Parts: sequence; structure tokens; C-alpha cells
Amino acid sequence: MQKKIFIIKKIIDQLNINNYINNVNFCFLINKSSFYSYLINLSCSFIVIITGFCISQIFAKGTQKLLSIRHIDNTVSGFLATLARYIILACTCVIALGQIGVQTSSIIAIVGAAGMAIGLALQASLSNFAAGVLLVLLRPLRTNEYVNLGNAEGTVINVHIFYTTLKTLDGKIIIIPNGKIVSGNIINYSREPMRRNQFVINVAYDSDVDLVISVLQSVIDQEERVLKHPGNFVGLNEFSPSSLKFVVKCWCHTKELNSVYSDLMLKFKKALDKHNITIPYPKMDVYLYKKIHKILKINKKK
Repeated sequence: MQKKIFIIKKIIDQLNINNYINNVNFCFLINKSSFYSYLINLSCSFIVIITGFCISQIFAKGTQKLLSIRHIDNTVSGFLATLARYIILACTCVIALGQIGVQTSSIIAIVGAAGMAIGLALQASLSNFAAGVLLVLLRPLRTNEYVNLGNAEGTVINVHIFYTTLKTLDGKIIIIPNGKIVSGNIINYSREPMRRNQFVINVAYDSDVDLVISVLQSVIDQEERVLKHPGNFVGLNEFSPSSLKFVVKCWCHTKELNSVYSDLMLKFKKALDKHNITIPYPKMDVYLYKKIHKILKINKKK
């Protein structure tokens, strides 16, 4: 009896399995086109992800290599390469989700709202970041150049993505946000290979003007570091209250600018002293008259 019951149950289970398989086959036949379409979309999405990942890697390496060729700081080039890589990956994920039927418009809206909120919260930092990108791309200043940034002046140590570091002549380190640099004037003293020195020489009014010009001209002609091109100038510039002002303009290599200035000032002084040309200093002559003294005595008696 038990064997019969067991056999009957087995037959029933077999019938149920067959019905389930038949139902699955029936559903597959009905949704065959949809299933193939979903499978194709899933495969395309997988291919998009792999392609986007490969492109991001190649683009990041290419960006970093290009920036390194232009001698941009490794920190900045690495940051920009990583940023570009993640932007490509984010776009790839959105495209892949859209390929399998996910509504990406809502995802983009959420990401946009989150980006706006973060942007408002980090407005100052993003301003410095944007300014750093401009400094990296336009390169108005570079490492080891001497610049004037308004309230700060010194040699550029590093141009980071958010700030720039300067070292002053007396050894101080100044860190300036990039936003302030971009919004102000940038004076670069090192970019050009040649620069002009300018001297103002004061001599007494009784000096021979032609002799003074000849002496000053001979000094700069004898200086080997002074460049002959684009030309030098020596001439009378101003009649000041106590002296004649002569101006001397001469060109030299930028790296020798300060040393040439100091050496020429010393040579100018020695050459003027040699020819007995005096350099005056401000003075006041006071004249007292006897009549004034009498008036003062009378006033005192009264």
C-alpha cells in the first residue's frame, strides 16, 4: 500500500515539474523578443563600461604626460589627470544605466542638485580651484620665476591647484590663494631674457653737462655685461631744486640685473669723483640782517 502511495506522489511531482517547465517554456516563447532585447542591452552596457574604463585610463595617462612635458607641477598634473578619469567614468556609468533601461534623467537631476549644493558650500574653494586651473593652463607664472602679485613679491616655489607658494628675498614663505592672484595684477620679472636698468644721477648745477654725459656714457660702454642692443641712453632728465638730474638707461640679461645695477652705481660714483663732479645734497642757507636784529631787540624791550 505504501509503495502505491509513493508511486502516486512521484507521478504527481513529475507532473508538477513538467507543468512548471512547460510554463517556463511558454513564457519564454511569448517574451522571446523582449528577452533577447534585454540580453543585447545588457551586453552593450557591459561593453560601454569596459570601453569607458579603458578610455579613462588612456586619457588620464595622456593628460599627465602632456602636462609633465609642459613642466607643470606633478601634484597639479596628477590631480587633473585623476579628475578627468573620474569624470569619464561617471559619464560611462550614466550611459551604461541608460542602456539597460534605467531612467537616467532623475539620476542626472539628483547629481546636479547635489553638485549645486556642494558648489554653494565650497564657493571660495571652487573659486580658487578654477583660478588654479587657469594658472596651470595660461601659465602667467612658473616655478623659479620672480613675480610681484600686488601685496606679495618673491620667487615662485610651487603653483598648486588651490594656492601658490612664494619665497621672498629675506627667506619668508608666502602662501596666496589662486583666486586673489587671478583677480589682481601679475608682474613677472623673470619671463623676458633681457631687462633694462635705470639710474638717476644728481650732479651740481655748476657741472659741465657734456662732461657728465661723457663720463656716464663711458662707464656703461666699458661694462661688458651691458648689452649693445636694443640700445642705451644717457641724458639730462630734470632740473630739480638743488641739482641736475641725469638718467641712464641700459639693458642686460635678467639674471644679471641686480649685480649690474650695484656695480654700475659704484663705477658712476668713482668716475664722477675722478672728474671732480660733485653730487649735491639738500641744504638750506639762512641769512641774518642787522636790521632784523634791531627790530627784534625793540620788540623785546616793549
